[in-house]
Amino acid sequence: MTTATLFPTAGTELEGDLTLPPGAHGIVLFAHGSGSSRHSPRNRQVAAELTGRGLGTLLVDLLTHAEEVDDARTRDLRFDIGLLADRLIGLVDWLAEHPETRSLPVGLFGASTGAAAALVAAAARPADVHAVVSRGGRPDLAGPALVQVAAPTLLIVGERDLPVLELNDQARAAMTVAAELRVVPGATHLFEEPGALEIVAEEAGTWFATHLR
Repeated sequence: MTTATLFPTAGTELEGDLTLPPGAHGIVLFAHGSGSSRHSPRNRQVAAELTGRGLGTLLVDLLTHAEEVDDARTRDLRFDIGLLADRLIGLVDWLAEHPETRSLPVGLFGASTGAAAALVAAAARPADVHAVVSRGGRPDLAGPALVQVAAPTLLIVGERDLPVLELNDQARAAMTVAAELRVVPGATHLFEEPGALEIVAEEAGTWFATHLR
């Protein structure tokens, strides 16, 4: 069942969609990339894979409508990792308190700049965040929080997304927890090539199914 509602976090309310399949054994909070939203078809495809594996999902617009309008003009807020991370932390806290989700281990799935925010949130809530998956992410933007992440982390990058691939390889080497890098053959940054996003969804599903128990 999917519930669309407003979620209180970090002094504001954000629009989101919460999906809880029967008997869910974990839940994954999504952090979309710059200029995107909870309606991202790529994140939706991954979320559908997770739901099929018995995991709940929470996809949220990390900016309010007014902020999105302003950001479309200035392009400032989409790169405000601190702001986005604070909102993710608030959502992790909400999941820990909400009656329907408080017993479920939490994972974070971040795309592009959203991955940096997810890593910062994971570092801030080590007891609550049990796994992280980054898709085409910018872990370098997580700053010093990167080495403080305690949750097992999977970094998924397209083979042809060379600058981001190098950044993720460096991040994997710097992290102090179990961190793995998966390179999707022939894929670019948005994984638009045939079959690429299916690989992302399967890899993410396996990672979360393994660690959210």
